[in-house]
Amino acid sequence: MIYEVVIGVEVHAQLRTKSKLFCGCGTTFGLTANSQTCPLCLGLPGTLPVINQAAVEMAVRAGLALNCTIAASNLFARKNYFYPDLPKGYQISQYEAPICAHGWIEIAASEGKRRVRIRRAHLEEDAGKSVHVAGMNGSRVDLNRAGTPLLEIVTEPDLRSADEVVAYLKGLRDILIYQDVCEGDMEKGNFRCEPNLSLRPLGQKEFGTKVEMKNINSFKFVKDAIEYEIKRQTKVLNEGGKINQETRLWNLERGETAVMRCKEEAHDYRYFPDPDLVPLQISKEWIDQVRSTLAELPADRRNRLEREFGFSEYSAGVLASSKKVLEYFEKCVAEAEKLGLSKMEVGKELANCITVDVRGLTRHVLTNTSLNPFISPVSPNEGIGTLTIIPEKNLLELVVMKMKGEISGPIYKSVLEEMVHTGKPATEIIEAKGLKQVSDEGTIEKIIDEVLEKNLNQVAQFKEGKQQVLGFLVGQVMKASGGKANPGKVNELLKKKLGEAVKI
Repeated sequence: MIYEVVIGVEVHAQLRTKSKLFCGCGTTFGLTANSQTCPLCLGLPGTLPVINQAAVEMAVRAGLALNCTIAASNLFARKNYFYPDLPKGYQISQYEAPICAHGWIEIAASEGKRRVRIRRAHLEEDAGKSVHVAGMNGSRVDLNRAGTPLLEIVTEPDLRSADEVVAYLKGLRDILIYQDVCEGDMEKGNFRCEPNLSLRPLGQKEFGTKVEMKNINSFKFVKDAIEYEIKRQTKVLNEGGKINQETRLWNLERGETAVMRCKEEAHDYRYFPDPDLVPLQISKEWIDQVRSTLAELPADRRNRLEREFGFSEYSAGVLASSKKVLEYFEKCVAEAEKLGLSKMEVGKELANCITVDVRGLTRHVLTNTSLNPFISPVSPNEGIGTLTIIPEKNLLELVVMKMKGEISGPIYKSVLEEMVHTGKPATEIIEAKGLKQVSDEGTIEKIIDEVLEKNLNQVAQFKEGKQQVLGFLVGQVMKASGGKANPGKVNELLKKKLGEAVKI
């Protein structure tokens, strides 16, 4: 039987506040266990939560960017369940009245662009973390994350493939990062996704039994987990089996999902309004004020890049895929405009340098070069070590030198690599190593004569009409010049010399 894949996604996005959702404890990642806790985080009797206004504003900002309706009045509820890392025995969340609802974002699907509906986006506090230490009996509990503000974003079951889910997650992550409401770092756990997947016979309206997947911390693993689960459920159904509603963990080592627990329903959590928190009232004036400060959305930026610089849709998408990368690019362009250079011409060269050349050089240094392809280690022999950003004017200087023909392509890449590893300006590197391009015709002619003298067989082949030999001879001249010769001059003078040889 042919089945249709039906997927909805829940995302827990950690909001970029300095303190937790209901207390003043910090939210810094990676500190000593239980060092960011207080009586409220520990669930001690008599403590009272106080809402973090910055978290509410970030939720409103995210909701507006996701085309949601913002609720003027919304309630906090207690989500009751027992787990060692949940000291209160309940999680403060929202159930009946979420702060954001009925939104959408647009993704690129196989049939073209289409909308993925967002059912709700609500505030809730995070739980703590159970720590399992190898070789030790039992587990330990770290409550540093307990109370960290999250925005849980839930889609309608509108997605139909692993690729669509990844496209949605990347689009959502970009929007949240661009609005400065979430860092989007999956490895640190501040952007966690849980796909819910079911299968139904093609043409059937009723949904199948859904399975939730957890423990997925990269887009690649999201794709792998979904594709595995599609195969698993298809096999079960084709063999006459039944899909159980359950939560399954993604096992990276085995490349498969495994049962974690039976899936709970909403009534299992016994939601009820939190008596310690009054209904949250959000005025229209406040919503309008937040709306006026929204940053440009990734899709709008991509369109602007296509319009202002003549980029293709693909190139604009690569450049706009990271807010930090795009901001760096725009600062480089601003430096170019100060020098009276063509924005469109320089823009294309800069974009290629940042997204291709620098990214390629730093890929072995940084885990996530898509976030910071222009960051380089000052001391490459000391691992990652101290990181520095190549100043915009330094990168622009190198790109302009290449555009003007002052340095050849090989020298450009060589200098760029040293800039990535040392942070030194291009001119300093070029002068120290004597890499400035040679354009003097007399000097180049002398090198050409020496090359032709050493390659008489190739000259003879050229006389016989084998034009492809020209490329070999150009390479030999560039090699003999140490890559310093102006390639344009080399081609021009070499053709002239060979033309004279043909006449003879």
